[in-house]
Amino acid sequence: MHIQTSLLEHAADLIAQADAIVVACGAGMGVDSGLPDFRGSEGLWKAYPALGRERIEFHRIASPMAFRTEPLLAWGFYGHRLNLYRRTEPHAGFGLLRRWGDQMFFGAGVFTSNVDGHFQLASTSWGLVEECHGSIHHLQCLDACSEAVWTADEFHPVVDEVECRLLNNPPTCPRCGALARPNVMMFNDHEWLEHRQAGQARALEAWLQLVERPVVVEVGAGTAIPTVRHFSHQILHRYAGRLIRINPLDCTVPTPRDVGIQLRALEALQLLESALADRW
Repeated sequence: MHIQTSLLEHAADLIAQADAIVVACGAGMGVDSGLPDFRGSEGLWKAYPALGRERIEFHRIASPMAFRTEPLLAWGFYGHRLNLYRRTEPHAGFGLLRRWGDQMFFGAGVFTSNVDGHFQLASTSWGLVEECHGSIHHLQCLDACSEAVWTADEFHPVVDEVECRLLNNPPTCPRCGALARPNVMMFNDHEWLEHRQAGQARALEAWLQLVERPVVVEVGAGTAIPTVRHFSHQILHRYAGRLIRINPLDCTVPTPRDVGIQLRALEALQLLESALADRW
């Protein structure tokens, strides 16, 4: 798809004139790394045929109830994703965003609905990351017997990918021995322990209080669950920021001063990198 040079130049101007970059990312950020997109049941079932055969939709498998009624299936789904996210290398766009932040007075902060941990995997210097839906790399008790959240580093799922079922022992709570689950916000989830995410949110908010001219680079955030888009618009209103929205489907922006780029993540970020070449 041809993108007008004037759009890229406008976006590059917004980045170069900002004193901080706020990166806001949805699932579309990970597609160019090779991660599956679960948009709609067909996307889920293409990635997990066993769920398709049983007509199990995302809201059913991504729920605490699935861990209570079908724990090996639930951990087959989340265990496969945990393995996938661990072995997948984040695409080059993560590094470009980090480099742009390094050029700015106040640096960069991240707000993401993704649970894959790929900002931290791409660079240890991503210090300000709010994972608004939690992280698959952390665990909690299914029964929420305490406020404890711990790393999943010691859990190495062995998954039958044909049947989407866990073959080895699932993780358990070190305090009560109950089944453990990912520390991610699921559907109909009243037990999610959100204090880890809340701490991230407080740190990001404190940083935002310092900035004066933020630019939001929003990547791959859809409208079905508009959490990331709502965050972007809050930055525009609360901090007088400007928005660059990268989305191959809907890149509509609130004002003519903002920029919509109708491309996938990596291509758009690489084009912006070229447009920024003579501005730093």
